[in-house]
Amino acid sequence: MIDPGCRWAPAGGNDLTRQLPSDYVSLRGTVAVPGDKSVSHRVALMSLLAGGGCRATGWLASADTLASLEAVRALGARVLHRGAEIQIEPPTAPPVSGEIRIDCGNSGTTARLLCGLLAGWLLPGGASVVLTGDDSLSGRPMARVIDPLRRMGALIDELDHGPHLPLRIRGARLAGGEFDLAVASAQVKSALLLAGVAAEVEVTVRGAGGSRDHSERLLRGMGVSVDFDAGGDPVHLFGPFEPKPFDQPVPGDPSSAAFWQVAAALVPDSEVTISGQSLNPGRTGALEVLRRAGVHLTVTETGGQESEPTGDVVVRGGDLQAFRISAPEVPGLIDELPILAVLATQCEGKTQIRGAADLRVKESDRIAAMGSQLRRLGADVEDRVDGWCITGPTPLAAAADLPAFVTGGDHRIAMALTIAGLIAAGETKLDDPDCVAVSYPEFFNDLASLQGRANGTE
Repeated sequence: MIDPGCRWAPAGGNDLTRQLPSDYVSLRGTVAVPGDKSVSHRVALMSLLAGGGCRATGWLASADTLASLEAVRALGARVLHRGAEIQIEPPTAPPVSGEIRIDCGNSGTTARLLCGLLAGWLLPGGASVVLTGDDSLSGRPMARVIDPLRRMGALIDELDHGPHLPLRIRGARLAGGEFDLAVASAQVKSALLLAGVAAEVEVTVRGAGGSRDHSERLLRGMGVSVDFDAGGDPVHLFGPFEPKPFDQPVPGDPSSAAFWQVAAALVPDSEVTISGQSLNPGRTGALEVLRRAGVHLTVTETGGQESEPTGDVVVRGGDLQAFRISAPEVPGLIDELPILAVLATQCEGKTQIRGAADLRVKESDRIAAMGSQLRRLGADVEDRVDGWCITGPTPLAAAADLPAFVTGGDHRIAMALTIAGLIAAGETKLDDPDCVAVSYPEFFNDLASLQGRANGTE
């Protein structure tokens, strides 16, 4: 494994090479990034709705997704987990008594999807479930999912004087309805759909256009009637409700792939192939931004068109130009925005990234985190309430006495700053490199592998 405290090789692209040290290390090779985190959460949690045993391959075993897997185990499912494969035999009925405590760790997806699923799945008068989380998750807002579920009749108790974890969920008879989301959120949309399936009531969700549609695709694969278009709005769930077992391959995560794609665009003489990446239309926003920025991309579809389309993506550098990202695009690439901010520091002109206020309430305040750390390297970054204004290209350099980058324990900040370190002169370190395990446990191994291939050491 690469030492996260070592000096990362500097890099640049074309005109930038003259501004940076010459001892860079090109990135070359093929990477199969971990399974998509959003899909991995859903195949674990939604197995509770199935009428029999479920299986998923290519499954991401990370800190976040393991929280979802342990949740279904706590609710009575039999779970077999071997590497990238999981098999789940759901309980024949929800628990009938007592109170079950489920620790969601740092996973907002686990907590929010469980709020909806449990609201409809638990039996009235049966067992209740208390959802807890770590300090970070317990400070994140939950009202946007609690409020519409309560309109359906959900019984959700706030145990700490506010709409955040810990929460107690009790079984209730839910009613369907139509819901207009103030913010396009795949998690809130999914919570409402899962509540509807579990309670067997019709649900229509508007205002989620552009958000991830993995829940809808998996429900359709389970035989549930759900009307949606890729990236479209509204989503309508209707009966009959007889979810069937599934055997679901999990594609490579585009959010994880974006780190290597940006790195390949920045480091001279690099060419990186991501194999088996998700090409779900709601998840290709970062690829479109890379194209607009002048990055050379080749995309080849390889399968999964009926459920989760996949393909191979080859990336190499180009003449990088500033780009704009506005609110309608944000739901489809929100997790990629920190690494796209790194790309923007090396693009000619002024990049505007707006409409992403949700970054303020992720695992960390990602707007403040990326802005402050990139400025420490010399980048021209202006934080906005809902994004950044970044002017480039600017050479990045770490001062001799530069303290470790402050990640805030946020996996995406840590990985984005690692890639920033690749194009910076001097030594850079992370204060918490282990936090990458939340979504990409093999991140540093894959970085070392790509650099090793370039040096002819593999």
